[in-house]
Amino acid sequence: MTDAYIAGIGMTPLGKHWDQSVRDLSAAAITEALADAGVEKDAIEAAWFCNTRLGVLEGQHNIRGQTVLRPYGFEDIPIFNTDNACASSSSGLAQAWMAVKSGVYDVALVVGAEKMNFKDKAAQMFEAFRGSTDLETFDSQLDSLLALGDGLELPEKALADTGQRSVFMDIYSAMARFHMKTFGTTEEQIAAVASKNHWHSQFNPKAQYRFPLTVEEVLADRLVSYPMTRAMCAPMSDGAAALVIVSDKVLAKFDRKRAVKIRAVSVSSGSSRKPEEFEKHLTRTAAERAYEMAGLGPDDVNIAEMHDATAFAEIMQAEHCGFAPYGEGGKLAESGDSKLGGKRPINVSGGLLSKGHPIGATGAIQVNEIVQQLRGEAGERQVEGARIGLTENGGGFYGYEEAACVVSLFEAPEKG
Repeated sequence: MTDAYIAGIGMTPLGKHWDQSVRDLSAAAITEALADAGVEKDAIEAAWFCNTRLGVLEGQHNIRGQTVLRPYGFEDIPIFNTDNACASSSSGLAQAWMAVKSGVYDVALVVGAEKMNFKDKAAQMFEAFRGSTDLETFDSQLDSLLALGDGLELPEKALADTGQRSVFMDIYSAMARFHMKTFGTTEEQIAAVASKNHWHSQFNPKAQYRFPLTVEEVLADRLVSYPMTRAMCAPMSDGAAALVIVSDKVLAKFDRKRAVKIRAVSVSSGSSRKPEEFEKHLTRTAAERAYEMAGLGPDDVNIAEMHDATAFAEIMQAEHCGFAPYGEGGKLAESGDSKLGGKRPINVSGGLLSKGHPIGATGAIQVNEIVQQLRGEAGERQVEGARIGLTENGGGFYGYEEAACVVSLFEAPEKG
């Protein structure tokens, strides 16, 4: 087995790119990643294309990677298609990493790309989220999830009809209410996460939203699904990201001083656990495997990018990854330790909340941020002295948790 490194990264600005296709967005990210790695496309021996919406919104159900990458000039090489809901491109990274480590390929490409916004397909855009659940048991599972918050006294505003939204916002809100009921987590603590990540985003030139919000402004925003306001929910985004992964065998051909080592990539799926069995959550399982694989622990992590599809999700996942005891993720956000300049900054990119969340590209986008940070190339949002970075990327919902989770650990380039 050889070591594997990320030698090149690239991504598009995130937002609503009405006039750009998935091919356009992918090409821009790939071009940037190849230039960053200092190689031509002929150096790529295999590619993973990660996407969730080309089928349901554009009818391209199969051979998505071939239809997107071949026009760029990738011919003859193996092209693998990865759809694992929001965890698609982190799952693609896992597969490419294993292929490079095993010696099958020396230079691999991972591309995550998503176009979620179409002016004439609003209903389909929201309906697409249901495809990341078990449709056969969806209604009963949703009822079980919504019942998690039973017993929590709700304000009158929580009963209001707030209009069209992703069903995932209702799911996350139910999980938040369960956490509030179990541990006493407050709306203000959840809002503190959103405020922090919106503050971070003003330093990220590729973020969809680039304006700070106070805790009070977050709480005063339009309610989506109690306790989540609009500022606590990730937007629907278009965008793409690409990663060039290389083996130790060929690393001499690249800039070793900018090559970020992949220490571990751990993938887990959910189980039939009880809601209160937090220690069996799939993110905790993936994180423990990743730490063991890398010979590291939570205290070794200097910076993390986590799947904050809602502000509550960051609280939950920070606990599962060992950054706070169960029930204290909200206190972590309030303390300032997870803010730029704190003990362990989380989502310095702005997170999904304000940087954006183009589903199939999100995992690779998280890795883009960690690589910049570990290289010391993140500009105004640079975390000083960052040596070990973590990404956590969840996908879909099944039972009382996500259907898939990928936790990865990365190490800064060698000095000298």
